[in-house]
Amino acid sequence: MDTTYFIDFDGTITTVDTTAAMARAFVSRADFPAIMRITELWERKELSTRECAEQIFGYFHADLDDMLRLLETIEIDPDFLEFVDICRREKDPIYVLSDGFDLGIRTVFKKYSLDVPFYSNTMLYDDGFHVECPHANLKCGHCGVCKTSLLQRLKEPGHTCIYIGDGYSDICPAGHADTVFAKEPLFTLCRKGDIDAVGFASFRDIIEMLNGAASG
Repeated sequence: MDTTYFIDFDGTITTVDTTAAMARAFVSRADFPAIMRITELWERKELSTRECAEQIFGYFHADLDDMLRLLETIEIDPDFLEFVDICRREKDPIYVLSDGFDLGIRTVFKKYSLDVPFYSNTMLYDDGFHVECPHANLKCGHCGVCKTSLLQRLKEPGHTCIYIGDGYSDICPAGHADTVFAKEPLFTLCRKGDIDAVGFASFRDIIEMLNGAASG
């Protein structure tokens, strides 16, 4: 079965959400309630990703070197490397679609010698952090990266489309995939939206489920 895989980054490939890690590291305790309110507004679609990021970045007490030192500590699911190897062996295309930031993805991928195509927002530093959203859908305007548009454009003709994710920015593309593997809160969001999804805790679960489907 020819398959194209689309995978979220933060909290799916990584063991932590990098933006949450940034906030814990670079936002003062006194300002943290404000960060939580901003995040809740984004989850309710009352703020766009660009607006959310710019507001959160305004609370950061860090420069670019501080950020890079933090990002170099981010770890990935230990079974993701094997998953990528399987995709390569089967010649199944794999893409990372992230509503996070290229700086984090590049740093983590370099750390693990990963070479996987990805699409994300652009994180810039010029006397403070800023964001650009080159993959936004201007008709919608919520996410910085329109994962659904990318999924529809990148999916190989005739391929089964598998989406793997965990969060709010994954619910829209999940509705356009043939199979969805979901961590929380995506799993619950899919159930509420009548989208079939298979729960998973790690890429080991996905590898075993795919191996079982192949042998069956």
